[in-house]
Amino acid sequence: MPKPERANKNKIFSERIMWLQVIFVAIIAFFVIYLFVIQVVDPKNRRNKAKTQRRASSFVMRGDIYDRNRIKLATDTVYYDIFARKADFVHTPEELAKMLAPILKISQVNLTEKLKQDLPMISLKKNVDRKTSDAIAKLNLREIPRDKKSIRTYPQGTLAAHVLGYYNFDADIASGVEQTAKDKLESVERSADVERTPSGNVIYNINTDPVAATKPVRGQDVTLTIDAAVQHVCEKALMKAIQSFKAFRGAAIVMNPRNGEILAYAVYPYFDPNNFKSATSFQTKNWTLTDVFPPGSTFKAITVASAMALGKINKNTKINDTGKIKVGWWTIKNYDYAKHPKPGIIDMVYLFEHSSNVGSVLIAQMMSKQEFHDMLKKFGFGDKTGIDLPGESIGILKPASKWDSSDQATMGYGYGSSVTAIQMVSAVAAIANDGVRVTPHVIKYSPEEEAIKVRRVKVMEPEQARAVTDLLTTSINRSKSPIKSDSYNIAAKTGTSRKPKENGVGYTDKLYTSIVGYMPSSDPQVLIYVIVDSAQGYEIWGNTVAAPIFKDISTQVAHILNLQPDKLIK
Repeated sequence: MPKPERANKNKIFSERIMWLQVIFVAIIAFFVIYLFVIQVVDPKNRRNKAKTQRRASSFVMRGDIYDRNRIKLATDTVYYDIFARKADFVHTPEELAKMLAPILKISQVNLTEKLKQDLPMISLKKNVDRKTSDAIAKLNLREIPRDKKSIRTYPQGTLAAHVLGYYNFDADIASGVEQTAKDKLESVERSADVERTPSGNVIYNINTDPVAATKPVRGQDVTLTIDAAVQHVCEKALMKAIQSFKAFRGAAIVMNPRNGEILAYAVYPYFDPNNFKSATSFQTKNWTLTDVFPPGSTFKAITVASAMALGKINKNTKINDTGKIKVGWWTIKNYDYAKHPKPGIIDMVYLFEHSSNVGSVLIAQMMSKQEFHDMLKKFGFGDKTGIDLPGESIGILKPASKWDSSDQATMGYGYGSSVTAIQMVSAVAAIANDGVRVTPHVIKYSPEEEAIKVRRVKVMEPEQARAVTDLLTTSINRSKSPIKSDSYNIAAKTGTSRKPKENGVGYTDKLYTSIVGYMPSSDPQVLIYVIVDSAQGYEIWGNTVAAPIFKDISTQVAHILNLQPDKLIK
């Protein structure tokens, strides 16, 4: 080949090599610049996106719930669900079963069968404790993830179940205080964010707080006004009576009438919030807030107080009790008409002691319909009390314009309206508290919170309220009531009312028996309300069914709270 031709080919080859080198260098330079831009300049913020993918908020637990004496009533307990991730298997099902069976306390054969399931994620065991989870973690099995979760537990079992309610972690559903205090129980001042690997391990860097990374974040604690000792006394006394009388249901509420703090709130039937899923709606419902009923003769205290507040009567007023009275088409009789057909002129103490229906009707008729209605509204009937528990009903109180003469008359002795148990507690507490009605509540509030959540409504003058208290107290002291005490003056009134039919038309042959009272009546510290629904037997009255429960509770509560006697002990 001639030299010029060879030289030309070498030149062309050299040029091609040079261009290849240029292209190669350019490609390298491009990748260097590209990597510099995405890793250092990071115009698309990929670094933060990557951190976000690895970041997980600290595990948040709900705050604890305590009674007024710091006895723990509800708390969060950490458990783990153990899974197997099929895509990450590096061991055979047999090998995994051999390692895990002793720890999970599951048959190796059964565990092997589970691990052979054709599922992307296999549930091996739920709700294992931390000790078991830590034992699995030490095996360093990539294919066995552990899902951490919190389960609400109630150390005192059924105690105050209807106050506490329950909390369903999986569905985020709650009742009772668990619902009304949800925001506080789940409120955290800060939530530490940490970066984690896909398996859940913390990625530590210079900014990582080792304590915050491992310590669970907990919501704020809630303290109740409930006294566990008083609550226990009420629940025990109530259950004993319910079982003895084979009653349908019942309730016992103890409240400080001065500040509205509820010391005990027993609602039967009870249920265990630790196992709320197995409880029926009948067991979990706080019927004292939702269901209404005719209050019966306990309402006579409200009738007399209303007339006294309006100046229609005073503590020395006397009326002519004829034993029966006709109102419209209705003839109203005293419950003991057969034994005492014509009591004649009676005073207010006699009215309470003998629970005079006629006397109460006559007092109700001294007020106009609108006056009586307005007083009942002041006492809180026809409205929610505002208690810090969910599901409260407003009761049934017709507008005065829709009252007829029989409504006004029957209202006087507890049949013209329907109330809730908590409304009766709130209304009678106003008499005990010198005429001021205070919002009942089960959560202990700070002074700032209390100013917002606890209302005080003046219902009547202090001297008028004290006059009613004196009448109630004297009626008990003069009577043969089982609640009489040698140490304390007690202002109280019993009640018996027929239970309405489910459709609201007419009445059944079942009875509500109740009693409401407060002590010491010279300086009321506790108000006790007891109601029993459908007790069975022959002598079913407020005085025979509810009063003995009141006696049992009041005796023990006086000891627990160290109430000072206001009677001279002979």
